[in-house]
Amino acid sequence: MLTTKDEAEDLIQRWVSHQFDLTPEDYQQFKTLGSACLTEGASEQLLKFVQEEKNQGVVKSMGGELLTALVNEIVKKEKTRDHCQTAITHLTKTCSPNKLLQNMLEMIEDIDPGAISETIVVLLPHLQTVVLRLEDRRAACLGLSLSALHGQLSRLPVPYTLQQEEEDECGLCGCCAALALFLRPFVDELTSKDGKEEAAAEDEELKVELLKLYVYVERFFLSTCPSKILILSLNGSVTDSSLYRDSRACLAYLVFVELLTVESFPAVFSPLYLLQCNMEHIDHLLTRYESHLRKGLALMENSLKKVEDNSLPVGLMELRSFYGGPQNLRLILTDCPMRHLRESGLQLFQIFIDKLDTEAKHKFFRCMLKTSNHEGVESYVIKNIRRQIAFSMKGNPNKYFLGLDLLPLLALVFILPHGAETNLLTNMDKIMEGLNLLRYVFLKAICCLVWITIKEEYLKMLRVALSMSRAYYSSELKALKEGQKLKARAELTGCLVSQVLESALVTFDLMDSLTVRIEEITEETLS
Repeated sequence: MLTTKDEAEDLIQRWVSHQFDLTPEDYQQFKTLGSACLTEGASEQLLKFVQEEKNQGVVKSMGGELLTALVNEIVKKEKTRDHCQTAITHLTKTCSPNKLLQNMLEMIEDIDPGAISETIVVLLPHLQTVVLRLEDRRAACLGLSLSALHGQLSRLPVPYTLQQEEEDECGLCGCCAALALFLRPFVDELTSKDGKEEAAAEDEELKVELLKLYVYVERFFLSTCPSKILILSLNGSVTDSSLYRDSRACLAYLVFVELLTVESFPAVFSPLYLLQCNMEHIDHLLTRYESHLRKGLALMENSLKKVEDNSLPVGLMELRSFYGGPQNLRLILTDCPMRHLRESGLQLFQIFIDKLDTEAKHKFFRCMLKTSNHEGVESYVIKNIRRQIAFSMKGNPNKYFLGLDLLPLLALVFILPHGAETNLLTNMDKIMEGLNLLRYVFLKAICCLVWITIKEEYLKMLRVALSMSRAYYSSELKALKEGQKLKARAELTGCLVSQVLESALVTFDLMDSLTVRIEEITEETLS
């Protein structure tokens, strides 16, 4: 144990003279001397020693031994903060980055449980400097650092309310903000090289380490986040403040909010790659209870946001997750009792369609028309088919919506499932949308033989079905009116039935007028 100033000066002199022949005992004595200086309030003197030119050989060799004492001093005492911060900054630029990293990782592993957040906030900027100085294995070292940091962050209590998050008594929010700043230069480095030059192996490894973080936090989010936290959006914004009232926030939420403020983070990875990573989770969540449905819809929407329109290739439709996800979304549209989820599902259904390329849209439409068994979904698909035909006519010709490949799709659109006996009222939406498609085609003078044949065959069958349905509903309405000699309550029921029957007849009139208009347009076009 050092007891006098003279002893300390003698040691320093010996270290300076023998800086290339230091022993483990020298390292321990150096560490002890530095800690003693801080304990005695001599932080300014320690800083002076660290910065003096004649001591740089010793500092470069053994300076890393001072890190723990300096960081702990900053955490404990505000008065010496500037001296200690300056000393650490000098050490991180002078000492061997490999030795410094080892010291820092050990420090993270051995953090005082009562000072986790304070220590991490102090340490992260200097850890960033050290990792950036590494010439070899930078990606692997970043991965080790992130793993160690997550191990400590997961020990911190998570705020339950917005007020608790704002107060941040346990420091978790501050740590997450510091983590985002820590990652920024690594993300920006990859983004600046994206597509400009051939990726080096180190860059690819760095990308993998960042993706590990993304997947780790995402899975943590899926398993523990409250249903209203829709934070996987790649702009990092959260506007639904009710999430704080409804349920507990979580570590993944806090990390993501801060992480996604690093705007270029998503750009490091292909949006398609991230979507593929997420689709299995989406497929799973869309088959669960309400809270999980919310998460699944949020995850699917925000995974699709950064994908370019008309870019998802048809090959993805062969993947189980890409087939299952949209099918489960379709079940939400048709079977979910909660209106707000159905509305969200419909918006997402359209977003998914918009992201598919032309061939994939064609295949998806056929799949939906064959499997949905729901006239509302089928009518929505037909509306999208009309949009694609219009798009193809505006300088975007393709065989899927203008050529012969369109025929198998039309065969599924212009069909009455039970021929003339089809319940036109039940299939009203699909039939009306199909008629609107026919009207559009002939208004645009797409009068090829195929369309004329489709129109003739389909309208012929539809007229027969209309005639049979009108006759049936008219007789039912007549019988109801003739037989209405009932009591008050029954009269109310009879009135409601009468309204339904009259509404059905009006619908049939609309269908009939639309078929007549299509015939008129056809004659005008051909003449």
